[in-house]
Amino acid sequence: MAAGHAGSGSIDAVVFDLGAVLIDWNPRYLYRRLFDGNEVAMERFLTEVCTPEWNRRQDAGRTWAEAVESLVAEHPDQADLIRAYRSSWLEMLGGSIDGTVAIFDELRARGVPLFALSNWSTETWPMAVERFPFLGGFTDILISGEAGVAKPDPRIYRILIERDRLDPARTVFIDDVPANVEGARAAGFVGIVFTDPDSLRRELVGLGLLD
Repeated sequence: MAAGHAGSGSIDAVVFDLGAVLIDWNPRYLYRRLFDGNEVAMERFLTEVCTPEWNRRQDAGRTWAEAVESLVAEHPDQADLIRAYRSSWLEMLGGSIDGTVAIFDELRARGVPLFALSNWSTETWPMAVERFPFLGGFTDILISGEAGVAKPDPRIYRILIERDRLDPARTVFIDDVPANVEGARAAGFVGIVFTDPDSLRRELVGLGLLD
């Protein structure tokens, strides 16, 4: 749900997260194949070895070479599976989330300035740009690997505000991770926790950005 709804006409920019909002990214797309469908073993690996926090450090700027080799040193028996996280990363990309892309296109057609703030490694980012042409429709995209800090660290919101000269009180911030939305709200943005395109559309209608 959105916090601090503004009236019609009082919002003049929108910031989107990318993964799980506009782009379907999930390491399970790769590891279901590598674990031959053994969901229990796969979930254990993604919880205990290649953890979300381990991946987030690449989003914050750590090189994949350092990340992979340091983890292989800790789990040498899992070396091939760990290395696959980088070498076969493209298999983690599903398609675009079409309902949200439709909303993006409508906002863009209305002349709303659109920005993206995403936790993403600079090394894998070019693959996404090549695969998803709609990314070229943003006014600006700030990825955490470039900033050297990841959401929900308060610094990344300040970087976004200063870089794109945003007025947070007049800017909607959309993200599927509640902690990231809370960080945005703390920085003054109007925050929406993304759950699905239909709910997002209703929120944006309420803010006067869509009919």
